[in-house]
Amino acid sequence: MSKPEPAVPAATSAQVDRFVHERLAPREQWPLTRYELPELQFPPQLNLVEVLLDQADTRGFANRPLLRSPRVTFSYAEVRERVSRISHYLTEDLGLVPGNRVLLRGGNSIGMALAWLAVVRSGLVAVATMPLLRARELGAIIDKAQPTVAICDASLLAELVSAQSAHPVLQTLLRFNAADDPSDLGVLCAGKSADFPPCPTSADDVALLAFTSGTTGAPKAVVHTHRDVLAACETWPRHVLRATPEDIVVGSPPLAFTFGLGGLLIFPLWAGASVYYPDVPYTPEVMVRLMREVRATICYTAPTFYRQMAPFAQATGLPDLRICVSAGEALPDATRQLWKAATDVEMTDGIGATEMFHIFISSQGDEVRPGAIGKVVPGYTARVVDDSGREAPRGTLGKLAVIGPTGCVYMDDARQTRYVRDGWNYPGDAFIQDADGYFFYQARDDDMIITAGYNVGGPEVEDALMRHEAVAECAVIGVPDEARGMVVKAFCVLKPGFAADADMVKTLQDHVKSTIAPFKYPRQIEFRDSLPRTETGKLQRFKLRTP
Repeated sequence: MSKPEPAVPAATSAQVDRFVHERLAPREQWPLTRYELPELQFPPQLNLVEVLLDQADTRGFANRPLLRSPRVTFSYAEVRERVSRISHYLTEDLGLVPGNRVLLRGGNSIGMALAWLAVVRSGLVAVATMPLLRARELGAIIDKAQPTVAICDASLLAELVSAQSAHPVLQTLLRFNAADDPSDLGVLCAGKSADFPPCPTSADDVALLAFTSGTTGAPKAVVHTHRDVLAACETWPRHVLRATPEDIVVGSPPLAFTFGLGGLLIFPLWAGASVYYPDVPYTPEVMVRLMREVRATICYTAPTFYRQMAPFAQATGLPDLRICVSAGEALPDATRQLWKAATDVEMTDGIGATEMFHIFISSQGDEVRPGAIGKVVPGYTARVVDDSGREAPRGTLGKLAVIGPTGCVYMDDARQTRYVRDGWNYPGDAFIQDADGYFFYQARDDDMIITAGYNVGGPEVEDALMRHEAVAECAVIGVPDEARGMVVKAFCVLKPGFAADADMVKTLQDHVKSTIAPFKYPRQIEFRDSLPRTETGKLQRFKLRTP
């Protein structure tokens, strides 16, 4: 008789406030999760900030720089001290208990990073919000998350104060980045002890509520646990990114967006690296200049921004840059080649989702294949399936389905069963997988254009248009047509010096016909001064479909 396996000790939740736990989707609607890799074996009690920050000393990182800005640089040890002081204030002075939600509002700054780390280390639930949200949008998040405390950049208080007046559940507003103000969070915490023990959370306790960036309308509250975030560290960063303690990371995605939270805080922490936050808004020219000044080695931003940065990078040079991560929207191959010509750096493309926390398909360096996002990241399983969930033959179009150590669990949202089916996560993308396992993005699965019986992926047409010298940016959708069912329509923003006229329409149509299969050309072209995008740079195609 075989010896029985020792029982795994049951995890004990530290979150006495069960608000989020009680509003999770039913268990039978959750995705399957897999932790098959050795690095994904986590203990039942787990505080992610304790693992990433408190254990920096044992990893030899305590005195290494972690958070950088034009004014100050804090080491891992200094960050831990400041995080401990904030934790004391939140729990002792404000009386917050594990499981309480704390709304965070700010751009990418040291103050925002310290607040996030303190909230999660204290066993509270971080609810980070985009800086550009207005009072009405903030009110919807307050209604759903029910935070009693908010920590806000002093420059962004006005909209939050307005939201608070209509949502009195939010009782306390703390501010940061207001050094001369006696009510600044840093001033309030200055006399607190620099030693605060991390909350003994379970691996399944909630670390954050991530509100989706809203490319298709109403945002959803995605729940991620301490285990989820650490599992994300052990997959794409370990196997694809491969950052080192010597790396200096910069980027534009907000910390309120999981692409930014991972790339510009969590993953540098995991690698022992440092991250630089500017004190001015990024423009393409400013970002290139600062990257050169701080000797940045890793950059995160969206494809549109890389395209806009390319001429400045070409002119000044970025000799220290070694990794450039693109995500958030489809990466046209024209943009990849333009950036490589300007910097000699092969871009690392990736597809992730707020619901999955971060990237699950990607490739880097010599493994990059033109036109493909990459292969599935170790720790995840991905396949292309038909409408019934059966795996489609290689080379045929289908829907992407993913299983791994992270997955979609919404808080109080009927859309759970749309995202998770039979245990698989369906991010909502149409893909083709080739015989070698590379995944080729086609469109959002509800954005496929079926014209006269042919399937046309908008991103392919966009890539063709972007190869013309006149096009600065573009978006492609399908519009109804009596004869063909749908036709391809392009919205184009032209570069200065090019006329938006009938001749340009024909020029661009002929260009597409000569670049890809002629039936894919845009039968309608509309010129715009700009395209609608979210704060994270994602194109909002649903706004283009609305007259």
